[in-house]
Amino acid sequence: MKIKTLLYTVAACLTAVTSCDTVGEDERYIEVTEIQPQRSVLLEDFTGQRCPNCPNAAIEIGRLQTAYPDSIIAVAIHGGPLALPALKSSVGDEYYAAVNSPNLPAGRIDRRGETSVPDQWQGLVYAAIQKKDAVSMKIESRYDGNTRTANIKVSTYSTKDVTGKVQVWLVEDGITAIQAMPDGSNNREYVHNHVLRAAVNGAWGEEVSVGPGNSSESSYTTTIDNRWVAGNMNVVAFVYNDNGVVKVTTAALTPDAE
Repeated sequence: MKIKTLLYTVAACLTAVTSCDTVGEDERYIEVTEIQPQRSVLLEDFTGQRCPNCPNAAIEIGRLQTAYPDSIIAVAIHGGPLALPALKSSVGDEYYAAVNSPNLPAGRIDRRGETSVPDQWQGLVYAAIQKKDAVSMKIESRYDGNTRTANIKVSTYSTKDVTGKVQVWLVEDGITAIQAMPDGSNNREYVHNHVLRAAVNGAWGEEVSVGPGNSSESSYTTTIDNRWVAGNMNVVAFVYNDNGVVKVTTAALTPDAE
C-alpha cells in the first residue's frame, strides 16, 4: 500500500505518577511522502496498567497499524513499577530495566537507539519501513489443547552474511483487565492487546549465523499457561544484532486439527 500523509505531533503531559519528554517545535510536523513499505518493523511498547497515558500509546499504535497495514508488529511489554502482576512478567521487568527504566509510555523501534515517546513513533517507523530486508523468516506452530503444549519452528533464510540472535516470543490479544485512563478513571473493561507473555528461547534469544543463500531452523516446545487463551495468541520471531532488528515476523498460534 502506498501512503502519503502529514504527521502532526503534540507531546502529552503525564500525571504525577509518570512523565515524558516533550517534542521540540521543529519535530512536531513531519512531511511523509508517498512510499511503498519494504518491511515490517518491531515496536516494543513499554507500558503498565497503572500508567494513565499508556492508552494514548495504544491509540497511536492503532493509527500506525492502519497507516501501514501488515508492517507494524507491536508487542506490549508490561514491566516496572506501573505494571500489575496480571500482565507483567519477569522477562518484561528485565527488558524494562535494560532500556534504563524510562518514563511511560515509551517505545523502541527495531531496537535502534534509545526509547522514544509515542509522538515520535511515526517518524521512526517511516524511516524503518523503507529499509529492505536481507533475511526472510517463517514460523510454523502447532498447539495441542489437551496438553496445552505448543511446538514452534522458526526458519531463517538470508541473502547475505547475517550474525546475531534469534528471539521467539508468545504474545496474547484480547485480555480484559483494569487500566488507568488519561481522565483519571480506572477502566475495568479495558482490552489489552499484543501483551508479551513469554520469551520461548530465553530473555535474549539464541545465537544465529546464516550465510548467503543458506537457512537456519530452530524448534521449540513450550507450555501455554492455564491463564492464557491459546486462541488469542501469536508467535513473534525476530533476528537482531548490535545494529537492531534485522527481520521480524509473526504468525498465529495454530491449533492441531481435531
